[in-house]
Amino acid sequence: MLTELVTPYLLEIGTTLAVLLVWLLVRHKPKRTNQQIPELTDDGFWAGLGRTRTALASGLGHFFNSDANEDKRFEALEEALIGADVGVKTAMNIVEAVKAECADPADPEVLRAALKKQLLSRLTAETSIAVREDGPLVILVVGVNGSGKTTTIGKLAHQYTEQGKKVLLAAGDTFRAGAIEQLQVWGERVNIPVIAHQEGADPAAVIYDGIQAGIARKMDVVICDTAGRLQAQSQLMDELAKVARVMNKALPGAPHEVLLVLDATIGQNALSQAKAFKDLVGVTGVALTKLDGTARGGVVVAVQAEMGIPVKLVGLGEGIGDLRPFSATPFVDALLDTDEDSALV
Repeated sequence: MLTELVTPYLLEIGTTLAVLLVWLLVRHKPKRTNQQIPELTDDGFWAGLGRTRTALASGLGHFFNSDANEDKRFEALEEALIGADVGVKTAMNIVEAVKAECADPADPEVLRAALKKQLLSRLTAETSIAVREDGPLVILVVGVNGSGKTTTIGKLAHQYTEQGKKVLLAAGDTFRAGAIEQLQVWGERVNIPVIAHQEGADPAAVIYDGIQAGIARKMDVVICDTAGRLQAQSQLMDELAKVARVMNKALPGAPHEVLLVLDATIGQNALSQAKAFKDLVGVTGVALTKLDGTARGGVVVAVQAEMGIPVKLVGLGEGIGDLRPFSATPFVDALLDTDEDSALV
């Protein structure tokens, strides 16, 4: 009898609770805001390019504003690109190309598509790091002091070990105090061997021994550190050329990849560094560090467009996994924030 009396009430309470739960789920369904990372740019570019995107926002706002005068709109675009360190020459070329392509410059969607196309057309080079099936892949890492060279080496080594590769480091920076120890710390952290001599030793000899050890131990990858140097330091630059020659003697064809580490925060100054190292040791790619800490992310476009050197790796944070392979489409989408559910400016 008691069960018969209570059951209808329990059913009614259960139904009410179910309706209330559904209402709460609908009412509080999370809405994506322009602070959330669009799926299209889930490689970390959206978050990493936040400062550059913010710096571009005002200029792009005027450019996409259909109520603005056409000349002023294109002038705002040029200024925005230059401000993001795309470079004067490249920025002017992009603006002229967008002008020529847009049949209806009053349509923001047409302008957006044309701008994206022009940026992507300047980022078409192969961005994958070289691979080698027969014997170790030898990577030479060069750059100026303070660019994040040793940290980049450690993070790159971590990437390879995560792929199941056997990695060895060669401590070729025998000039800077503490450089060998810093690389050895990374070796311990990633659990990989480091070939090192004493401070002040011949860097070419260290790297030669590193390559020979890599061959003998059947390593998959040998990453060679070098002393940071400015392009004006002729003696150190000549030493780097010697290192490259010795590497080729240790293993014909080495180095298979020459990565120039550039600090993104220096903007257009990166171009003069890139030119000097390219002329000397044939730089094959750039690792652009500290991209998350600058509003000058447009330098990625400038390095490739003006120097013909592809950006292959970008630093998007301080974590060991924040060195990412560069990919043009997520980069441009993040730069312009072209996801349809996100604010463009």
